[in-house]
Order: sequence, then C-alpha cells, then structure tokens
Amino acid sequence: MTNIALEPADIARRIVDVLSDRQAEDIVQLDIGALASFADFFVIATGQNARHMNALIDAFEKELENEGVKTLHREGDSNSGWVLVDLGAVIVHLFTPEDREYYDLESLWTRAGVPSVRFQ
Repeated sequence: MTNIALEPADIARRIVDVLSDRQAEDIVQLDIGALASFADFFVIATGQNARHMNALIDAFEKELENEGVKTLHREGDSNSGWVLVDLGAVIVHLFTPEDREYYDLESLWTRAGVPSVRFQ
C-alpha cells in the first residue's frame, strides 16, 4: 500500500508528536529528500529500554494506521538496540541510548548538509 493519506512532512511530524507524547528522548527529524532517493525524512529517537522501544513503535504505527499510513518494513528488534521502521517516504530509527551514541546516525547526515530539527 502506498502511503498517500498524508504528505511525508506531515507523517514525520505525527511520528515526532507521538514519540514526544510517549517520552522518547532526543528526537531528531532529518530532511534527507534532497540527498536520498529512498526517503524524504528520517525520524531518530531514543527509547529508554527494549520495552519502551516496543511501546513507541506500537504507538506511532497504530496512530498512523488510523490515518491510512502503513508500515512497509521493519528491521531489527528492540533487543538488538536499533529498530528501523520503513513507512515509505519516512524512515524511523529507534535506538537504545548506547547504540544511539555509538552509531551517531544524525551526525553522519548533518555533516552532509542535511537540515535537522531537534525536539526536546
């Protein structure tokens, strides 16, 4: 199913709102559309632990599904420390604090000139 119910920027913002409401930490939205052909936005956030990461994923997937936006693919699991959720034009990366620091994904993209917005 193609995610056409909302514009990519709206999907990214909805995810940020849900993650913020559910106490995700250090939420960053990256506008990667100018440099990447596979997506328009990354949303990156930190969950406190595996249970919290699962709750975050469940929350934004349910919220967006109600608006016609379906998850296309999921990689990793909360026990691995990094979960990637592909929603088409928006890709969500959830990390444990240790893995977020180790991979430092947003720094890679911001050094390439990608605009970012940090929440919290």
